[in-house]
Amino acid sequence: MRRLLLLYGLAMTTAVLVAFLVPLGLLARSLAQERALDAGREDAQGVAVFAGGVAADAARLEAAVLDVNTGPRTTTVFRPDGSLVGPAAAVTTAVEVAAGGRALTARTDGGVEVLLPVGGADGVSVVRTFVPDGELTAGVAQAWLVLTGVGAVVLAATAIAADRIAARLSRSVLDLATVAGRLGAGDLTARVEPSGPREVVAVGHVLNGLGARVSALLADERELVADLSHRLRTPITALRLDTELLTDPAEREQVTGHVDQLVAGLDAVLWAARHPAHEGATGRCDAAGVVRERGTFWEVLASEQGRALTVETAGPAEVAVNADELGAALDVLIDNVFSHTPDGTAFRLAVERDAGASGAARVVVEDEGPGFVDLRLAERGRSGAGSTGLGLDVARRTAERAGGRLVLGNGAAGGARIVLELPTLREP
Repeated sequence: MRRLLLLYGLAMTTAVLVAFLVPLGLLARSLAQERALDAGREDAQGVAVFAGGVAADAARLEAAVLDVNTGPRTTTVFRPDGSLVGPAAAVTTAVEVAAGGRALTARTDGGVEVLLPVGGADGVSVVRTFVPDGELTAGVAQAWLVLTGVGAVVLAATAIAADRIAARLSRSVLDLATVAGRLGAGDLTARVEPSGPREVVAVGHVLNGLGARVSALLADERELVADLSHRLRTPITALRLDTELLTDPAEREQVTGHVDQLVAGLDAVLWAARHPAHEGATGRCDAAGVVRERGTFWEVLASEQGRALTVETAGPAEVAVNADELGAALDVLIDNVFSHTPDGTAFRLAVERDAGASGAARVVVEDEGPGFVDLRLAERGRSGAGSTGLGLDVARRTAERAGGRLVLGNGAAGGARIVLELPTLREP
């Protein structure tokens, strides 16, 4: 686009220069010829005063001829008796015509002759002034050179101006294309700084409005999903408590398994709805505050099942995950503790800080159950016998979106230990 606009500008300027400078060049040549011929006529008229009439005087005529012949032009007087005054010159057809009493200008070899007849007592004398081609074109080459230089300067200035205008316009359009591509790729924070012509600026504002509108719609949708998650979590927890009232062990185990499947499917669907695959983590939160809040939520169910719940937080830990997202990941991991360990199994929620240079925050969910039988299966998101396995993919994706990782292992008491390692942020 930039190159095309530059070529258009140069083509239009070239056309204007040709239409303007060529006539100027021709005019300069015509003016030079007229100037030289006028000078030749002045020479001829100055000599003609002494070539005939009452003022005829041979001595003064010769002096006048010598006086005008100091330049490139040469003046010769053809006397009626055939004699010449001044440099020798051939009697051309034009001279013969002038001898008949007609003044004229005629082309001859090497230049132009200006012929002026002068009547006298002895007959008609012809004053001939020869103007060479060199004088007819004197200054024309310089004028054409100046015009060419002016044209080149104008063309160069046009090229520079057109290139800058084209660069500004193309940069504005490229900015629009870049932001549109980022929006299409899922980066809804992308915005363009409108610049350039009014039409391009208008498109930029519309594109920014579109991005803001899509972001608002998605934010509303995620709020609805978050609300749905919290609304469903309470009745599912109540349903899990109700299963404990079933007296038939086989029936209780079957219903509990169905509840586990429902929870796992619900968690996966809600997580996918709230976190498109192409998006990175957004927002920030205090991991310690989220852990305390989720611990309070699950404490009721833990008490019902006789589980000792310990919550340990060393202090605020700002991480690059919003509170809802981190809370959802914790809910999945805590729910796995209830689903895959016997009643009465204690578990611990904690936030620890890495003592190393990274200072990462470790969000720990650790139980005192049988632990992971095969870590390789667990790392692929599959359940080990009697321990947490479901929903690990949700927690893993949450950690990875924030630039962290999910670490699986068995704790000192032999139970499962799941750690969300999350990069910490500076206090805002």
